[in-house]
Amino acid sequence: QVYLVESGGGLVQAGGSLRLSCAASGIIFNIASWGWYRQAPGKERDLVATISVDGRIQYIDSVKGRFTISRDRAKVTVHLQMSDLKPEDTAFYICNAKKYSTEYWGNGTLVAVSS
Repeated sequence: QVYLVESGGGLVQAGGSLRLSCAASGIIFNIASWGWYRQAPGKERDLVATISVDGRIQYIDSVKGRFTISRDRAKVTVHLQMSDLKPEDTAFYICNAKKYSTEYWGNGTLVAVSS
């Protein structure tokens, strides 16, 4: 079992920045990739960014150049640095880890961007 706990969300004005963190615990070896998803009220959960164990990174187009995903191997933590935030970035941000055919999810942290 893998446990994921997110932190770092909050209320910020448009143009501001936030840094989200996802701390992992449990049986964390053999995790193949980590990701950040987001879900706005009444909408589906969407992928934001992923980072694989070998360092490959992917972003959705709408966050390229503004968001940066990174991994701290020593602390088993994944971060999402978000800059130039926009009101449309408002959502619950949820951490994800993939291990073999199983996905693990955190409970999410709320990011609210005011205009």
